[in-house]
Amino acid sequence: MTVLCRRIESPLGRLVLVGDGECLTEILFSTGRHARDPDPAWREARDAFVEAAEQLSAYFAGDLHRFDLTLTPKGTPFRQRAWAALREIPFGRVMTYAQLAAAIDKPRAVRAVGAANGANPIPIVIPCHRLLGSNRDLTDFGGGLAAKAALLRLEGHNVEERKGRFRWVDPALP
Repeated sequence: MTVLCRRIESPLGRLVLVGDGECLTEILFSTGRHARDPDPAWREARDAFVEAAEQLSAYFAGDLHRFDLTLTPKGTPFRQRAWAALREIPFGRVMTYAQLAAAIDKPRAVRAVGAANGANPIPIVIPCHRLLGSNRDLTDFGGGLAAKAALLRLEGHNVEERKGRFRWVDPALP
């Protein structure tokens, strides 16, 4: 199978959509801890991933709250289960790693949920940015913590930055 990719611009910088042209297998960041360039073996196709590009544009404009795309992330059954649970976190909501572990009936697997979250190959669409540490700190994100903060702000959250650390703030909670 030929792997196609398409570069798109976003408020987070350049993103690379990867897959067969319709079905996404990855979204790559051009900046951040997991920044990656497209594999030289992939074929760049500007006409690929039209629906994904349109939905991402609508999301970044604040007009789309739930993606409706065909995804084929590659991962273990546990990771697939964690990613499916991530997709159930609604726009504008957050959850801790412990809450997600409990949601998939694995309350003691908090670290494994963290590893699955960190290995999420389709960030933004599979909204790993909606997970927080138990102390409300923003934790690792492939595009960088500033990008995670920007996504949470886009979804209506208050995020503070102090000394390079980001923290989710909800005045309604103690």
